[in-house]
Amino acid sequence: MTTSRRKFLKTAGVGMAAAPLAAPALAQSTITWRMQTYAGAALAEHVVKPAIDTFNAIAGDRMQIELYYADQLVPTGELFRAMQRGTIDAVQSDDDSMASPTEVTVFGGYFPFASRYSLDVPVLFNQYGLNEIWAEEYAKVGVKHISAGSWDPCHFATKDPINSLADLQGKRVFTFPTAGRFLSQFGVVPVTLPWEDIEVAVQTGELDGIAWSGITEDYTVGWADVTNYFLTNNISGAWIGHFFANMGRYEELPEDLKLLLKTCMEQSHYYRQWWYWGGEASLRVDGTKMQLTSIPDAEWQQVEDAAHKFWDEIAAESETKAKVVEIFKKYNADMAKAGRPYRYS
Repeated sequence: MTTSRRKFLKTAGVGMAAAPLAAPALAQSTITWRMQTYAGAALAEHVVKPAIDTFNAIAGDRMQIELYYADQLVPTGELFRAMQRGTIDAVQSDDDSMASPTEVTVFGGYFPFASRYSLDVPVLFNQYGLNEIWAEEYAKVGVKHISAGSWDPCHFATKDPINSLADLQGKRVFTFPTAGRFLSQFGVVPVTLPWEDIEVAVQTGELDGIAWSGITEDYTVGWADVTNYFLTNNISGAWIGHFFANMGRYEELPEDLKLLLKTCMEQSHYYRQWWYWGGEASLRVDGTKMQLTSIPDAEWQQVEDAAHKFWDEIAAESETKAKVVEIFKKYNADMAKAGRPYRYS
């Protein structure tokens, strides 16, 4: 079913695959971009649509961005290649999910324990040098890295309760490539499926759970309706996501539109900061669909220890990866020295 659907999307043409979400009457001189997000419709209402609506309203007849949701034009795993070719103009995704062929791909999404809180991500990019590394890596492959931001933490939402590491054994879980690679040592079986198929896969037993988000997304996209338990331990305090554009199309823009694009994307990051932060707490306290479970801190420490070994394994793969890992190490050491409220343990 999935294969046939993807074949249709590739052969039927963009116009038949999905109509633009907004199609205002435009002047002949209007610059028109197509952007696809990693997110499905319900989630995109929060993580990207407000920013694109704002951009379109301000840019008016000068430029409009047509927004497409997960897998509407191309499967998420093909987003990078489609953007690089110019089939689509811009993308909102993490590096990992869109399979970008860069040295920093492994750090996109949820790199285990690189961050504790959502504010860690913009500080790492804006004050610790990650912006410059990402810009250089993507320029090499013809893509403009416009802006990085944080999303929600990575927790398990499962049908059966998780109260110990042993409970993870054999669990078929939808997660990100790097997170799956890391979690497999604890018996987790990573499963890759189209985003829109996840809810049904949990209902039918194809999946035992999801390690793709925090509790805000679980409720927003419907996963809280098909899972029963939410594990309060997480493997990352914030997802690292980005806005990208085809370099040629980006360089064609006048400077004020480039600035407007970046400003609206930065506003998107701010929106998510408070939407996720407040949502995670509120739904833990007042949510009625999922029961909270926890693995004891002493036992969970095994996962944190394994993460630092994983960091060293990644660092050994290339000079650029080693440089990023060293930044993560320095940043987390600085936060530990700074103490509360930056780190509590």
